Amino acid sequence: MKTEVLAGLVVALALIPEAIAFSIIAGVDPRIGLFASFTMAVSISFFGGRPAMISAATGAIALVIAPLVASHGVDYFIAAVIMAGIFQVVLALLGVAKLMRFIPRQVMVGFVNALAILIFLSQVPELLGVTWLVYPLVALGLLIVFGLPKLTTAIPAPLVAIVVLTAITVIASLAVPTVGDKGQLPESLPTLFFPDIPLNLETLQVLFPYALAMAFVGLLESLMTAKLVDDVTDTHSNKTRESWGQGAANIITGFFGGMGGCAMIGQTMINVKASGARTRISTFLAGVFLLILVVVLGDVVALIPMAALVAVMIFVSIATFDWHSIRPSTLRMMPKSETTVMLITVAFTVATHNLAIGVGVGVLTAMVLFANRVAHLVTVTRTVEEHFGEKIAKYVVNGELFFASSNDLYTQFNYAEDPQSIVIDMHDSHLWDASTIAALDAITDKYAKYGKNVEITGLNKASAAMRERLGGKLGGGH
Repeated sequence: MKTEVLAGLVVALALIPEAIAFSIIAGVDPRIGLFASFTMAVSISFFGGRPAMISAATGAIALVIAPLVASHGVDYFIAAVIMAGIFQVVLALLGVAKLMRFIPRQVMVGFVNALAILIFLSQVPELLGVTWLVYPLVALGLLIVFGLPKLTTAIPAPLVAIVVLTAITVIASLAVPTVGDKGQLPESLPTLFFPDIPLNLETLQVLFPYALAMAFVGLLESLMTAKLVDDVTDTHSNKTRESWGQGAANIITGFFGGMGGCAMIGQTMINVKASGARTRISTFLAGVFLLILVVVLGDVVALIPMAALVAVMIFVSIATFDWHSIRPSTLRMMPKSETTVMLITVAFTVATHNLAIGVGVGVLTAMVLFANRVAHLVTVTRTVEEHFGEKIAKYVVNGELFFASSNDLYTQFNYAEDPQSIVIDMHDSHLWDASTIAALDAITDKYAKYGKNVEITGLNKASAAMRERLGGKLGGGH
Protein backbone atom coordinates (compact mmCIF):
# COMPACT_ATOMS: atom_id res chain seq x y z
CA MET A 1 0.00 0.00 0.00
CA LYS A 2 2.86 2.39 0.83
CA THR A 3 4.36 1.81 -2.61
CA GLU A 4 1.03 2.46 -4.33
CA VAL A 5 0.35 5.65 -2.32
CA LEU A 6 3.80 7.13 -2.85
CA ALA A 7 3.74 6.19 -6.55
CA GLY A 8 0.40 7.96 -6.95
CA LEU A 9 1.85 11.08 -5.30
CA VAL A 10 4.91 11.14 -7.55
CA VAL A 11 2.79 10.69 -10.68
CA ALA A 12 0.41 13.46 -9.56
CA LEU A 13 3.33 15.87 -9.14
CA ALA A 14 4.69 14.95 -12.58
CA LEU A 15 1.24 15.27 -14.19
CA ILE A 16 0.70 18.90 -13.19
CA PRO A 17 3.24 20.68 -15.47
CA GLU A 18 2.54 18.30 -18.36
CA ALA A 19 -1.22 18.81 -18.15
CA ILE A 20 -0.68 22.57 -18.17
CA ALA A 21 1.74 22.32 -21.10
CA PHE A 22 -0.65 20.15 -23.12
CA SER A 23 -3.47 22.60 -22.43
CA ILE A 24 -1.32 25.34 -23.91
CA ILE A 25 -0.62 23.16 -26.98
CA ALA A 26 -4.38 22.59 -27.42
CA GLY A 27 -5.05 26.31 -26.98
CA VAL A 28 -7.29 25.98 -23.90
CA ASP A 29 -7.23 27.13 -20.27
CA PRO A 30 -4.78 25.09 -18.09
CA ARG A 31 -7.66 24.10 -15.84
CA ILE A 32 -9.19 22.09 -18.72
CA GLY A 33 -6.04 19.95 -18.94
CA LEU A 34 -5.74 19.55 -15.17
CA PHE A 35 -9.38 18.55 -14.73
CA ALA A 36 -9.01 16.10 -17.62
CA SER A 37 -6.00 14.47 -15.94
CA PHE A 38 -8.01 14.07 -12.72
CA THR A 39 -11.14 12.60 -14.31
CA MET A 40 -9.20 10.39 -16.76
CA ALA A 41 -7.00 8.88 -14.04
CA VAL A 42 -9.87 8.25 -11.62
CA SER A 43 -12.21 6.88 -14.31
CA ILE A 44 -9.67 4.55 -15.90
CA SER A 45 -8.69 3.18 -12.48
CA PHE A 46 -12.21 1.66 -12.37
CA PHE A 47 -12.92 0.95 -16.04
CA GLY A 48 -9.47 0.22 -17.49
CA GLY A 49 -8.10 -3.21 -18.35
CA ARG A 50 -4.45 -2.53 -17.45
CA PRO A 51 -3.81 -1.99 -13.71
CA ALA A 52 -1.18 0.65 -12.79
CA MET A 53 -1.33 2.34 -16.20
CA ILE A 54 -1.82 6.12 -16.06
CA SER A 55 -4.25 7.91 -18.36
CA ALA A 56 -4.53 11.69 -18.47
CA ALA A 57 -4.40 14.67 -20.84
CA THR A 58 -1.71 13.94 -23.46
CA GLY A 59 0.27 15.77 -26.11
CA ALA A 60 -0.92 13.38 -28.84
CA ILE A 61 -4.56 14.27 -28.16
CA ALA A 62 -3.72 17.97 -27.83
CA LEU A 63 -2.06 17.99 -31.25
CA VAL A 64 -5.02 16.23 -32.90
CA ILE A 65 -7.70 18.44 -31.38
CA ALA A 66 -5.94 21.86 -31.35
CA PRO A 67 -7.16 22.99 -34.82
CA LEU A 68 -10.79 22.52 -33.72
CA VAL A 69 -10.30 24.82 -30.72
CA ALA A 70 -8.81 27.51 -32.95
CA SER A 71 -11.58 27.28 -35.55
CA HIS A 72 -14.74 26.61 -33.51
CA GLY A 73 -14.01 27.21 -29.83
CA VAL A 74 -14.10 25.21 -26.59
CA ASP A 75 -17.70 23.98 -26.81
CA TYR A 76 -17.05 22.16 -30.09
CA PHE A 77 -13.77 20.92 -28.62
CA ILE A 78 -15.48 19.33 -25.60
CA ALA A 79 -18.23 17.87 -27.82
CA ALA A 80 -15.52 16.22 -29.95
CA VAL A 81 -14.00 14.68 -26.81
CA ILE A 82 -17.36 13.15 -25.86
CA MET A 83 -17.90 11.88 -29.42
CA ALA A 84 -14.38 10.40 -29.48
CA GLY A 85 -15.20 8.51 -26.29
CA ILE A 86 -18.35 7.09 -27.90
CA PHE A 87 -16.31 6.03 -30.95
CA GLN A 88 -13.79 4.27 -28.67
CA VAL A 89 -16.54 2.30 -26.94
CA VAL A 90 -17.96 1.26 -30.34
CA LEU A 91 -14.52 0.30 -31.65
CA ALA A 92 -13.92 -1.75 -28.51
CA LEU A 93 -17.17 -3.64 -29.02
CA LEU A 94 -16.15 -4.27 -32.65
CA GLY A 95 -12.93 -5.92 -31.46
CA VAL A 96 -10.34 -3.27 -32.34
CA ALA A 97 -8.06 -4.56 -29.56
CA LYS A 98 -7.51 -7.77 -31.52
CA LEU A 99 -5.71 -5.75 -34.21
CA MET A 100 -2.79 -5.40 -31.80
CA ARG A 101 -1.64 -8.86 -32.85
CA PHE A 102 -0.76 -7.42 -36.28
CA ILE A 103 1.75 -4.94 -34.85
CA PRO A 104 5.22 -6.52 -35.21
CA ARG A 105 7.70 -6.53 -32.34
CA GLN A 106 10.09 -4.16 -34.14
CA VAL A 107 7.29 -1.60 -34.51
CA MET A 108 6.76 -1.89 -30.74
CA VAL A 109 10.48 -1.36 -30.17
CA GLY A 110 10.42 1.66 -32.48
CA PHE A 111 7.33 2.97 -30.68
CA VAL A 112 9.06 2.71 -27.28
CA ASN A 113 12.29 4.29 -28.53
CA ALA A 114 10.43 7.13 -30.24
CA LEU A 115 8.46 7.83 -27.08
CA ALA A 116 11.67 7.94 -25.06
CA ILE A 117 13.13 10.43 -27.53
CA LEU A 118 9.96 12.56 -27.49
CA ILE A 119 9.91 12.57 -23.68
CA PHE A 120 13.50 13.79 -23.66
CA LEU A 121 12.92 16.39 -26.38
CA SER A 122 9.90 17.74 -24.49
CA GLN A 123 12.24 18.63 -21.63
CA VAL A 124 14.78 20.52 -23.78
CA PRO A 125 12.77 23.81 -23.81
CA GLU A 126 12.95 23.78 -19.99
CA LEU A 127 16.75 23.87 -20.27
CA LEU A 128 17.02 26.70 -22.77
CA GLY A 129 17.11 30.40 -21.93
CA VAL A 130 17.12 29.78 -18.18
CA THR A 131 19.40 30.83 -15.34
CA TRP A 132 22.55 28.75 -14.82
CA LEU A 133 21.21 27.57 -11.44
CA VAL A 134 18.81 25.25 -13.27
CA TYR A 135 21.64 23.02 -14.54
CA PRO A 136 23.19 22.04 -11.16
CA LEU A 137 19.66 21.45 -9.84
CA VAL A 138 18.88 19.10 -12.74
CA ALA A 139 22.22 17.35 -12.21
CA LEU A 140 21.43 16.88 -8.50
CA GLY A 141 17.97 15.57 -9.40
CA LEU A 142 19.47 13.03 -11.82
CA LEU A 143 22.00 11.96 -9.17
CA ILE A 144 19.14 11.28 -6.75
CA VAL A 145 16.85 9.38 -9.16
CA PHE A 146 19.71 7.22 -10.47
CA GLY A 147 21.66 6.82 -7.22
CA LEU A 148 19.05 6.48 -4.45
CA PRO A 149 17.60 3.13 -5.68
CA LYS A 150 21.06 1.60 -5.16
CA LEU A 151 20.84 2.54 -1.47
CA THR A 152 17.13 2.05 -0.76
CA THR A 153 13.82 1.54 -2.54
CA ALA A 154 11.68 2.32 0.50
CA ILE A 155 10.73 5.73 -0.95
CA PRO A 156 10.45 6.40 -4.71
CA ALA A 157 13.56 8.24 -5.87
CA PRO A 158 11.55 10.71 -8.02
CA LEU A 159 9.60 11.85 -4.94
CA VAL A 160 12.81 12.38 -2.99
CA ALA A 161 14.25 14.39 -5.89
CA ILE A 162 11.18 16.63 -6.05
CA VAL A 163 11.14 17.25 -2.27
CA VAL A 164 14.90 17.88 -1.97
CA LEU A 165 15.10 20.27 -4.93
CA THR A 166 12.00 22.15 -3.80
CA ALA A 167 13.46 22.55 -0.30
CA ILE A 168 16.75 23.83 -1.71
CA THR A 169 15.13 26.42 -3.97
CA VAL A 170 12.78 27.66 -1.22
CA ILE A 171 15.38 27.82 1.57
CA ALA A 172 18.02 29.41 -0.66
CA SER A 173 15.43 31.64 -2.40
CA LEU A 174 16.72 30.59 -5.81
CA ALA A 175 15.13 32.39 -8.76
CA VAL A 176 14.43 29.43 -11.05
CA PRO A 177 11.38 28.45 -13.16
CA THR A 178 8.68 26.73 -11.12
CA VAL A 179 5.41 24.90 -11.76
CA GLY A 180 3.57 28.10 -10.89
CA ASP A 181 5.17 29.80 -13.88
CA LYS A 182 3.41 27.37 -16.23
CA GLY A 183 -0.05 28.75 -15.62
CA GLN A 184 -2.73 29.45 -13.06
CA LEU A 185 -3.88 26.46 -11.02
CA PRO A 186 -7.63 25.94 -10.44
CA GLU A 187 -9.14 26.97 -7.12
CA SER A 188 -12.37 24.94 -7.30
CA LEU A 189 -13.57 21.43 -8.13
CA PRO A 190 -14.64 20.53 -11.70
CA THR A 191 -18.37 20.79 -12.40
CA LEU A 192 -20.66 19.26 -15.00
CA PHE A 193 -20.34 20.86 -18.41
CA PHE A 194 -22.70 20.52 -21.37
CA PRO A 195 -21.36 21.87 -24.69
CA ASP A 196 -23.46 24.68 -26.15
CA ILE A 197 -23.56 23.61 -29.79
CA PRO A 198 -26.35 23.21 -32.38
CA LEU A 199 -27.38 19.58 -32.78
CA ASN A 200 -27.53 19.27 -36.57
CA LEU A 201 -25.78 17.56 -39.48
CA GLU A 202 -23.41 20.47 -40.04
CA THR A 203 -22.12 20.19 -36.47
CA LEU A 204 -21.59 16.45 -36.87
CA GLN A 205 -19.61 17.07 -40.07
CA VAL A 206 -17.34 19.45 -38.16
CA LEU A 207 -16.85 17.14 -35.17
CA PHE A 208 -16.60 13.78 -36.95
CA PRO A 209 -13.04 13.90 -38.37
CA TYR A 210 -11.53 15.30 -35.16
CA ALA A 211 -13.39 12.85 -32.92
CA LEU A 212 -12.47 9.87 -35.10
CA ALA A 213 -8.80 10.90 -35.23
CA MET A 214 -8.75 11.40 -31.46
CA ALA A 215 -10.39 8.00 -30.92
CA PHE A 216 -7.83 6.15 -33.04
CA VAL A 217 -4.78 8.00 -31.67
CA GLY A 218 -5.98 7.51 -28.10
CA LEU A 219 -6.66 3.80 -28.54
CA LEU A 220 -3.40 3.18 -30.36
CA GLU A 221 -1.29 4.91 -27.73
CA SER A 222 -3.22 3.28 -24.87
CA LEU A 223 -3.10 -0.27 -26.24
CA MET A 224 0.59 -0.07 -27.10
CA THR A 225 1.39 1.40 -23.69
CA ALA A 226 -0.65 -1.41 -22.09
CA LYS A 227 1.39 -3.97 -24.02
CA LEU A 228 4.59 -2.29 -22.83
CA VAL A 229 3.41 -2.44 -19.19
CA ASP A 230 2.52 -6.13 -19.70
CA ASP A 231 6.15 -6.73 -20.66
CA VAL A 232 7.58 -4.66 -17.78
CA THR A 233 5.40 -6.33 -15.13
CA ASP A 234 5.22 -9.83 -16.68
CA THR A 235 1.44 -9.76 -16.34
CA HIS A 236 -1.49 -9.78 -18.78
CA SER A 237 -4.14 -7.13 -19.31
CA ASN A 238 -7.59 -7.04 -20.86
CA LYS A 239 -7.13 -4.95 -24.02
CA THR A 240 -10.83 -4.94 -24.91
CA ARG A 241 -11.75 -3.65 -21.47
CA GLU A 242 -8.98 -1.06 -21.75
CA SER A 243 -10.42 0.07 -25.09
CA TRP A 244 -13.96 0.70 -23.87
CA GLY A 245 -12.57 1.97 -20.57
CA GLN A 246 -10.70 4.69 -22.44
CA GLY A 247 -13.95 5.59 -24.19
CA ALA A 248 -15.89 5.74 -20.94
CA ALA A 249 -13.17 7.88 -19.33
CA ASN A 250 -13.23 10.34 -22.24
CA ILE A 251 -17.03 10.62 -22.12
CA ILE A 252 -16.91 11.35 -18.38
CA THR A 253 -14.02 13.78 -18.86
CA GLY A 254 -15.90 15.63 -21.59
CA PHE A 255 -18.96 16.12 -19.41
CA PHE A 256 -16.72 17.59 -16.71
CA GLY A 257 -15.20 20.07 -19.16
CA GLY A 258 -11.89 18.23 -19.62
CA MET A 259 -9.84 17.98 -22.79
CA GLY A 260 -9.82 14.19 -22.90
CA GLY A 261 -6.74 12.03 -23.13
CA CYS A 262 -5.32 8.53 -23.21
CA ALA A 263 -2.56 6.44 -21.62
CA MET A 264 0.64 8.36 -20.84
CA ILE A 265 3.87 6.46 -21.42
CA GLY A 266 6.04 8.81 -19.33
CA GLN A 267 3.84 8.88 -16.22
CA THR A 268 3.10 5.17 -16.58
CA MET A 269 6.81 4.40 -16.54
CA ILE A 270 7.24 6.64 -13.48
CA ASN A 271 4.44 4.68 -11.80
CA VAL A 272 5.46 1.18 -12.85
CA LYS A 273 9.20 1.27 -13.40
CA ALA A 274 10.50 4.08 -11.19
CA SER A 275 8.03 3.72 -8.29
CA GLY A 276 7.17 0.02 -8.45
CA ALA A 277 3.36 0.36 -8.50
CA ARG A 278 1.32 -2.60 -9.73
CA THR A 279 -2.37 -1.97 -8.93
CA ARG A 280 -5.28 0.34 -9.75
CA ILE A 281 -4.80 2.07 -6.39
CA SER A 282 -1.82 4.05 -7.69
CA THR A 283 -3.79 5.18 -10.76
CA PHE A 284 -6.77 6.24 -8.64
CA LEU A 285 -4.60 8.07 -6.11
CA ALA A 286 -2.67 9.84 -8.86
CA GLY A 287 -5.93 11.49 -9.93
CA VAL A 288 -7.07 12.22 -6.37
CA PHE A 289 -3.69 13.62 -5.31
CA LEU A 290 -3.59 15.75 -8.46
CA LEU A 291 -6.90 17.38 -7.56
CA ILE A 292 -5.89 17.91 -3.93
CA LEU A 293 -2.52 19.34 -4.92
CA VAL A 294 -3.84 21.87 -7.42
CA VAL A 295 -7.00 22.90 -5.53
CA VAL A 296 -5.96 22.68 -1.86
CA LEU A 297 -2.16 22.88 -1.98
CA GLY A 298 -1.81 24.92 -5.15
CA ASP A 299 0.45 27.49 -3.48
CA VAL A 300 2.86 24.75 -2.35
CA VAL A 301 2.85 22.90 -5.68
CA ALA A 302 3.56 26.17 -7.49
CA LEU A 303 6.92 26.31 -5.66
CA ILE A 304 8.22 23.03 -7.15
CA PRO A 305 11.13 23.88 -9.47
CA MET A 306 10.76 22.66 -13.03
CA ALA A 307 14.34 21.37 -12.72
CA ALA A 308 13.08 18.59 -10.42
CA LEU A 309 10.45 17.44 -12.91
CA VAL A 310 12.90 17.73 -15.82
CA ALA A 311 15.30 15.42 -13.96
CA VAL A 312 12.51 12.89 -13.35
CA MET A 313 11.38 12.95 -17.00
CA ILE A 314 14.96 12.59 -18.30
CA PHE A 315 15.31 9.56 -16.04
CA VAL A 316 12.05 8.18 -17.46
CA SER A 317 13.22 8.70 -21.05
CA ILE A 318 16.51 6.88 -20.37
CA ALA A 319 14.72 4.02 -18.57
CA THR A 320 12.12 3.74 -21.34
CA PHE A 321 14.55 3.55 -24.28
CA ASP A 322 15.36 -0.01 -25.40
CA TRP A 323 19.16 0.29 -25.39
CA HIS A 324 19.55 -3.37 -26.32
CA SER A 325 17.94 -2.64 -29.70
CA ILE A 326 20.81 -0.37 -30.82
CA ARG A 327 23.78 -2.35 -29.51
CA PRO A 328 26.23 -3.22 -32.31
CA SER A 329 25.91 -6.92 -31.45
CA THR A 330 22.10 -6.72 -31.78
CA LEU A 331 22.26 -4.79 -35.05
CA ARG A 332 24.69 -7.33 -36.54
CA MET A 333 22.44 -10.22 -35.53
CA MET A 334 19.11 -8.65 -36.50
CA PRO A 335 17.92 -8.93 -40.15
CA LYS A 336 18.29 -5.58 -41.96
CA SER A 337 14.56 -5.50 -42.71
CA GLU A 338 13.75 -5.70 -38.98
CA THR A 339 16.13 -2.87 -38.14
CA THR A 340 14.69 -0.82 -41.01
CA VAL A 341 11.17 -1.19 -39.60
CA MET A 342 12.31 -0.04 -36.16
CA LEU A 343 14.22 2.98 -37.52
CA ILE A 344 11.35 4.07 -39.81
CA THR A 345 8.88 3.86 -36.91
CA VAL A 346 11.19 6.01 -34.77
CA ALA A 347 11.86 8.51 -37.55
CA PHE A 348 8.22 9.12 -38.49
CA THR A 349 7.02 9.25 -34.88
CA VAL A 350 9.67 11.77 -33.86
CA ALA A 351 9.30 13.83 -37.04
CA THR A 352 5.51 14.11 -36.82
CA HIS A 353 5.12 13.92 -33.02
CA ASN A 354 2.18 11.68 -33.89
CA LEU A 355 2.29 8.10 -32.60
CA ALA A 356 -0.50 6.98 -34.93
CA ILE A 357 1.42 8.07 -38.03
CA GLY A 358 4.70 6.56 -36.80
CA VAL A 359 3.17 3.21 -35.91
CA GLY A 360 1.03 3.17 -39.07
CA VAL A 361 4.05 3.76 -41.31
CA GLY A 362 6.03 1.18 -39.33
CA VAL A 363 3.35 -1.49 -39.75
CA LEU A 364 3.00 -0.68 -43.46
CA THR A 365 6.78 -0.96 -43.93
CA ALA A 366 6.82 -4.29 -42.11
CA MET A 367 4.00 -5.59 -44.32
CA VAL A 368 5.74 -4.56 -47.53
CA LEU A 369 9.08 -6.06 -46.46
CA PHE A 370 7.39 -9.26 -45.29
CA ALA A 371 5.41 -9.61 -48.52
CA ASN A 372 8.58 -9.04 -50.54
CA ARG A 373 10.46 -11.64 -48.50
CA VAL A 374 7.70 -14.26 -48.70
CA ALA A 375 7.21 -13.65 -52.43
CA HIS A 376 10.70 -14.98 -53.11
CA LEU A 377 9.96 -18.23 -51.26
CA VAL A 378 7.73 -19.49 -54.09
CA THR A 379 9.46 -21.90 -56.48
CA VAL A 380 8.30 -23.46 -59.75
CA THR A 381 10.07 -26.63 -60.93
CA ARG A 382 9.58 -27.91 -64.51
CA THR A 383 10.12 -31.45 -65.74
CA VAL A 384 9.09 -33.16 -68.99
CA GLU A 385 7.82 -36.73 -68.67
CA GLU A 386 6.62 -39.25 -71.24
CA HIS A 387 3.52 -41.37 -70.71
CA PHE A 388 2.51 -43.95 -73.34
CA GLY A 389 4.43 -42.10 -75.99
CA GLU A 390 2.96 -38.69 -75.07
CA LYS A 391 5.13 -35.95 -73.62
CA ILE A 392 3.76 -34.09 -70.59
CA ALA A 393 5.25 -30.97 -69.04
CA LYS A 394 4.90 -31.09 -65.27
CA TYR A 395 5.24 -27.98 -63.09
CA VAL A 396 5.49 -28.31 -59.30
CA VAL A 397 4.58 -25.07 -57.50
CA ASN A 398 5.91 -24.74 -53.94
CA GLY A 399 5.05 -21.88 -51.55
CA GLU A 400 2.33 -19.48 -50.40
CA LEU A 401 0.61 -17.75 -53.31
CA PHE A 402 -0.83 -14.28 -52.73
CA PHE A 403 -0.75 -10.93 -54.56
CA ALA A 404 3.01 -10.42 -54.16
CA SER A 405 4.14 -13.91 -55.14
CA SER A 406 1.46 -14.83 -57.68
CA ASN A 407 2.19 -11.82 -59.92
CA ASP A 408 5.46 -13.47 -60.97
CA LEU A 409 3.87 -16.90 -61.36
CA TYR A 410 2.64 -16.11 -64.88
CA THR A 411 6.22 -15.71 -66.14
CA GLN A 412 7.44 -19.09 -64.85
CA PHE A 413 5.95 -21.20 -67.67
CA ASN A 414 7.31 -22.07 -71.14
CA TYR A 415 4.09 -21.59 -73.07
CA ALA A 416 5.49 -21.95 -76.59
CA GLU A 417 7.96 -24.80 -75.95
CA ASP A 418 5.78 -27.03 -73.79
CA PRO A 419 4.09 -30.13 -75.30
CA GLN A 420 0.34 -30.42 -75.76
CA SER A 421 -0.35 -31.58 -72.20
CA ILE A 422 0.64 -29.65 -69.10
CA VAL A 423 0.13 -30.62 -65.45
CA ILE A 424 0.50 -28.00 -62.71
CA ASP A 425 0.98 -29.78 -59.37
CA MET A 426 0.04 -27.59 -56.39
CA HIS A 427 0.29 -30.08 -53.51
CA ASP A 428 2.88 -27.91 -51.76
CA SER A 429 1.20 -24.55 -52.22
CA HIS A 430 -1.82 -22.61 -51.01
CA LEU A 431 -4.00 -20.02 -52.76
CA TRP A 432 -4.69 -17.01 -50.54
CA ASP A 433 -6.43 -14.37 -52.64
CA ALA A 434 -8.15 -13.35 -55.87
CA SER A 435 -4.84 -12.22 -57.39
CA THR A 436 -3.66 -15.83 -57.37
CA ILE A 437 -6.88 -17.10 -58.96
CA ALA A 438 -6.52 -14.44 -61.66
CA ALA A 439 -2.91 -15.52 -62.26
CA LEU A 440 -3.97 -19.16 -62.73
CA ASP A 441 -6.73 -18.06 -65.12
CA ALA A 442 -4.16 -16.08 -67.11
CA ILE A 443 -1.88 -19.13 -67.30
CA THR A 444 -4.62 -21.48 -68.52
CA ASP A 445 -5.87 -18.86 -71.02
CA LYS A 446 -2.34 -18.41 -72.39
CA TYR A 447 -1.95 -22.15 -72.92
CA ALA A 448 -5.41 -22.27 -74.53
CA LYS A 449 -4.24 -19.75 -77.14
CA TYR A 450 -1.52 -22.23 -78.07
CA GLY A 451 -4.13 -25.00 -78.26
CA LYS A 452 -2.69 -26.85 -75.26
CA ASN A 453 -4.43 -28.59 -72.37
CA VAL A 454 -3.72 -27.68 -68.75
CA GLU A 455 -4.63 -29.72 -65.68
CA ILE A 456 -4.23 -28.19 -62.22
CA THR A 457 -3.91 -30.86 -59.51
CA GLY A 458 -3.21 -31.09 -55.79
CA LEU A 459 -5.17 -28.09 -54.60
CA ASN A 460 -6.07 -28.37 -50.92
CA LYS A 461 -9.71 -28.07 -49.90
CA ALA A 462 -9.68 -24.32 -49.16
CA SER A 463 -7.75 -23.46 -52.32
CA ALA A 464 -9.99 -25.64 -54.50
CA ALA A 465 -13.11 -24.02 -53.04
CA MET A 466 -11.74 -20.54 -53.74
CA ARG A 467 -10.81 -21.45 -57.32
CA GLU A 468 -14.20 -23.01 -57.94
CA ARG A 469 -15.92 -19.87 -56.62
CA LEU A 470 -13.76 -17.28 -58.44
CA GLY A 471 -12.14 -19.12 -61.34
CA GLY A 472 -13.02 -17.60 -64.73
CA LYS A 473 -15.13 -14.87 -63.11
CA LEU A 474 -12.53 -12.18 -62.45
CA GLY A 475 -12.29 -10.77 -65.94
CA GLY A 476 -9.11 -9.40 -67.45
CA GLY A 477 -8.48 -6.83 -64.76
CA HIS A 478 -10.12 -4.01 -66.73
